[in-house]
Amino acid sequence: QVQLVESGGGLVQPGGSLRLSCAASRNIFSIYTVAWHRQTPGKERELVASIGSDDTTKYADSVKGRFTISRNDANNTVTLHMNNLKSEDTAVYYCNAYGWGDYWIQYWGQGTQVTVSS
Repeated sequence: QVQLVESGGGLVQPGGSLRLSCAASRNIFSIYTVAWHRQTPGKERELVASIGSDDTTKYADSVKGRFTISRNDANNTVTLHMNNLKSEDTAVYYCNAYGWGDYWIQYWGQGTQVTVSS
């Protein structure tokens, strides 16, 4: 079993920046797609950004130009750099790794709270 641990959440003012990190207990990020999702109470979890094993990145329209996802295979981490944060970015952010090995795998972290407020 692989553990994903998120860190870096917190309280930030509108227009500020945060960096979220997702660390894996094993070297899987070079193999599988890694994504960040977010969820607010009463709403469905939404995809924020993803990075494939070939470094292909995708972003939700709402974060394009403000968020950047990157991967460091040497230390098994994926980072989400969030700039120009808005109140609507407030959510619990989850790290997710998925893909095909011998079978379909999907791992989730426990989530980290991001609050954008003045």
